[in-house]
Amino acid sequence: MRRQHLSEPGAVSAVEIARRLAGVQAQVPSSAAQAVAFRQAEPDEHEIDRALREEKTLVRMWSVRGTLHLHASEDAPLYGSAMAAVRTWERPSVLRGHGVTLAEVTAIIDAVAEVLPGRVLTREELTEAVLEHTGSPHLAEVLRSGWGFALKPASWLGLLCHGPSEGNRVTFTSPSTWLPGWRQVTAEVAGPELIKRYLGAHGPSTVADFERWFARSAKASLLKTWFASARDELAEVTVDGTKMFARAEDLDELVGTAPNELVRLLPAFDQYVIAANRDLIPAEHLAKVSRTAGWISPVVLHGGRVAGVWKEEDGGVSVEQFERLPKKTLVAEVARLLPGRSLL
Repeated sequence: MRRQHLSEPGAVSAVEIARRLAGVQAQVPSSAAQAVAFRQAEPDEHEIDRALREEKTLVRMWSVRGTLHLHASEDAPLYGSAMAAVRTWERPSVLRGHGVTLAEVTAIIDAVAEVLPGRVLTREELTEAVLEHTGSPHLAEVLRSGWGFALKPASWLGLLCHGPSEGNRVTFTSPSTWLPGWRQVTAEVAGPELIKRYLGAHGPSTVADFERWFARSAKASLLKTWFASARDELAEVTVDGTKMFARAEDLDELVGTAPNELVRLLPAFDQYVIAANRDLIPAEHLAKVSRTAGWISPVVLHGGRVAGVWKEEDGGVSVEQFERLPKKTLVAEVARLLPGRSLL
């Protein structure tokens, strides 16, 4: 909780939070904004927009698990390069599921590389530009899909990122011309670095924990190579009888950390929950936290454990408690994060 700015929210920027958490999931922009604001002593509702549009210190892009994230711009190439190494778009079952061939996906990637540099295009404008470049009008449906299957490989390969929104319309651009100082990195560098970033925020963790956070489709041999490359900076520890990895530099802090009984609200899709070892979520309540269609509920933490779920309704905040929570502390947390709302 301390490493994720949850113990003592302070004067920390959105960029620093994105870097510390190894990304902020941004499939739902309002949840991403809350994930940042809930970790700050004095949130600025316009900070993320300035960082994306003007300062260009944050970037929104398809990242781990093929999901949209906010990343610090200078870190973004790490996440794309590591995901590109998984090559999910080349798998026959994936191609069949989307009704395209590998040659067609490759043509889309090549077209994006040609038409995007120096431009900011809406999805429809990008679709038209790619269709014209490929001469394949039948690709329109897969390009217009909100799931972004056809565009994710270009994102991972460093050819595409989100630009500034135009009202409710998303835009796309090339990171090489949009982001100052953009540089590609190899997967051999990116993979081990991602492991260290992940463990720095969420460790100690198992290899399976990392795989679930990164990409379930990653080959075991790839992860084994990356962990071996990072091994000199990792330590193997035992947590309740389970062997896990932590960054060696974090061991003294981990051993010296005392339990707390803090109550904290987290928004939907918060990294603390997405990347957490499942032992932090009561097994009998997992379905209320990790719901159908990939939805991750807003949760209440008590001493670091997921102790309930919450939602805003009828002008207030209702909480379904998995364990008895201290009411006075819960009321104070609601008032801190959601001014004008009361605990129902």
